[in-house]
Amino acid sequence: MSTRVAVVTGSNKGIGLAIVRALCKQFEGDVYLTARDVGRGEDSVKVLSSEGLKAMFHQLDINDLDSIKTAAAYFKGKYGGVDILINNAGIAFKAADKTPFDVQAEVTLNTNFFATRDMLTHFLPIVKAGGCVITICGKQSTTISRVVNVSSFVSALTLNKCSSELQQRFRSEDLTEDELVALMQQFVSEAKKGKHKEGGWPDSAYGTSKVGVTALSMILARQVSKQRPNDGILLNACCPGWVRTDMAGDKAPKSPEEGAVTPVYLALLPPGATEPHGKFVSDKQVQPW
Repeated sequence: MSTRVAVVTGSNKGIGLAIVRALCKQFEGDVYLTARDVGRGEDSVKVLSSEGLKAMFHQLDINDLDSIKTAAAYFKGKYGGVDILINNAGIAFKAADKTPFDVQAEVTLNTNFFATRDMLTHFLPIVKAGGCVITICGKQSTTISRVVNVSSFVSALTLNKCSSELQQRFRSEDLTEDELVALMQQFVSEAKKGKHKEGGWPDSAYGTSKVGVTALSMILARQVSKQRPNDGILLNACCPGWVRTDMAGDKAPKSPEEGAVTPVYLALLPPGATEPHGKFVSDKQVQPW
C-alpha cells in the first residue's frame, strides 16, 4: 500500500503519452498509462519500454461510467487510492468539420466536461492525503497529492466572448458544481435549438467545454480546501499550449514533450507546497481568469 501511483487519462498518444513519459523519468512510484483501447494502450507501453521506461497499463474510457468505477476500485484496492491524477483525455472537432454545431456541442461537452467531471466524482474521494513519510528503496520520501485537469488557453478566450452575465457567473467564487453543470447543460440545450448566441454563448463547443473544466477545477479546489484541509491536496487546471497532436494538427508550435511541461510541473509540486491551488496555469505561471 505504500507504493505511490500516478494515473493519466487519455495517454496512449500525444500530450498524455508525453506526460506519462516525463512521469516515468521523474516520479518515484508506479505510472499508469490509460486508454479506451487496450491494444493501443499496451502498444504505447511497449514503446516506452523500448525507451527504457516502465509504465503500467489500465483500460479506462472516461465516457463509460462503469469503466471509471472499475478503474477507481482497482486503484483503491491495489494502492489505497491515487497520489497523482491527471485528467488529460479530451476531444475537439477540426475547424473544417461539417458536423452540425449542435452535435459538436453535445459530443464535445459530454467528453471534455461531463466525463471529466465523472472522473473527478469517483477519483477525488480516493486521492490519498499528502505529507506522509514513506520509505522507498531504503530512502525516506514525503508523499504528494496532486490533481491536474488539462484545460486550454481557449477557455480564457472563450470566457471573454461570453455575455457579461455569464462571465460574472463563471468567475464567481460562489459558483457551485450544480450551478456549473446547469450552465453546461444550458449551452448544449440552446445549441440544439440554434439559440446559444442569443443566450450569450460564443460559437465554440471546445472552448465552452474547457471553460467548464477550468471553472470546475476552481470549484473542486475550494471544496477540497474545506473538506480535507490537512491532506495537502493541490488541484489545478492548466493549459499545455498549442501542441502538435492529432487533435490540434501539425502546424502547432509546441511538441508533445513541451506541452507536457506544465501538467507535469503541477503534478510534481514539491511536498509542503500550498500553491498554486484552484488556479488556471500556463507555462508554469498562474493566469488571470
